[in-house]
Amino acid sequence: MEAQHKPGFGIVGLGIGRAHMDAVAASKISTLVAVCDIIPEKLHKAKKKYPFVHTYESFDEMLADPGVDIVSICLPSGMHADFAVRAMAAGKHVLIEKPIDITEMSARRVIEARDKYGVRVGVVHQNRYNACMAPIKKAIDSGRLGRLILGNFAVKWFREQSYYDNGWHGTWDMDGGGSLMNQAIHTIDLMRWLMGEVASVRSVMGIYAHDIETEDMTASVITFKNGAAATFVSTTCAYPGISTDIQIYGTGGTIEADADVLRTWKLRDSADEEAEEEEMLRLYGAGNGGACSADPTLLVGHQAVIEDMADAVINGREPQVPPEEAIKSVRIIEAIYKSARTGEVVFLD
Repeated sequence: MEAQHKPGFGIVGLGIGRAHMDAVAASKISTLVAVCDIIPEKLHKAKKKYPFVHTYESFDEMLADPGVDIVSICLPSGMHADFAVRAMAAGKHVLIEKPIDITEMSARRVIEARDKYGVRVGVVHQNRYNACMAPIKKAIDSGRLGRLILGNFAVKWFREQSYYDNGWHGTWDMDGGGSLMNQAIHTIDLMRWLMGEVASVRSVMGIYAHDIETEDMTASVITFKNGAAATFVSTTCAYPGISTDIQIYGTGGTIEADADVLRTWKLRDSADEEAEEEEMLRLYGAGNGGACSADPTLLVGHQAVIEDMADAVINGREPQVPPEEAIKSVRIIEAIYKSARTGEVVFLD
């Protein structure tokens, strides 16, 4: 099925799914058709906000809606692959909230189903669309940073205990982890996207400020196949939510950002280093904020992901973040957890 009209979205799960709902409603190339949740009150709120939307308590009934071309999977992480496969079997394209699922094995089921049913599948890693990421990626890929040497990545966020008391956050079977799998996976994705394929990890983790079964802090040393190294830290203990450090150092210069806010741009090949940095900070030094807040509903960036997914369906192309890309972050996270449990260096193929 290749939708030639404005593709219609059906969204299952009205937690983070509300961000999908709002992004689709604002889209000029897709339409909001349906929402699905097992909690009637969430459906009532969606209907009140968007009176035209079809509401379903049954996922199968939403899949039977002929107006739904793309299904956004916004459920607890451990349910992503199961529901994505069901949607694909019904002939729907699929957009999956991060992570694609909580294990590499489950993620591969998504790839197999996509190939079997011939549909498009995208995964939400919206931080790639932060305004400063395109010039950072271009500077690295064009060689302006020279040989990459070191990266520092730190996700220093905060979550109240109430965030974990909803029944699935901070659990191994549904969340797949804690601060690393749920919050820091976005920065894991950026780290690998910017610095290259990971060769090995050496990690520790622990529970420090929450009553959960997973972790609320990890610290890792990462090596890359290109010879570079990085530190990576994740936590939801940094009251009140401090920063997301993205710092990359090469033989040709230094680039530093805090999430979507460019902080440092110093490249040795610049004709006028000071003037170039001043201009880059003017263009990319003001971010959209909220990402490291204690309030997890303050999220941005889904608009670009929704537009990309709709365009991929309309034009019959792959989304910007297909499953093959998203699975790499899950593999890295699984390796970090394995290293933290065993105390050993874990090598990735």
